[in-house]
Amino acid sequence: QVQLVESGGGLVQAGGSLRLSCAASGRTFSSGAMGWFRQAPGKEREFVAAISRNGRTTTYADSVKGRFTISRDNTKNTVYLQMNSLKLEDTAVYSCAATAGSGFWYVSTRNYDYPYWGQGTQVTVSS
Repeated sequence: QVQLVESGGGLVQAGGSLRLSCAASGRTFSSGAMGWFRQAPGKEREFVAAISRNGRTTTYADSVKGRFTISRDNTKNTVYLQMNSLKLEDTAVYSCAATAGSGFWYVSTRNYDYPYWGQGTQVTVSS
């Protein structure tokens, strides 16, 4: 089992920045890929970013490419999402997720590849 706890959400003005953190416990953190997903009110959950277990491979949704950066620190069992140039449409609950175990370079954009999920943290972007 893996427990994931997100933090760092909040209210920010458009154009501002936030950094989300996701702390993992319960198994060797470095054994799986990690992802960030988000869900806005009335919308389906969507992929945001993912990073491989060795941190060498990352992938992003087109909507956040160039603005968001995913990273991980395997010594701290934590994955981060740095969000810059935030837009109103970035408002959502952001959740981190972990795969059960994966190859060193593996990443996935599909939510069903992630069996472990955090509770989420709210990000609200105001005008």
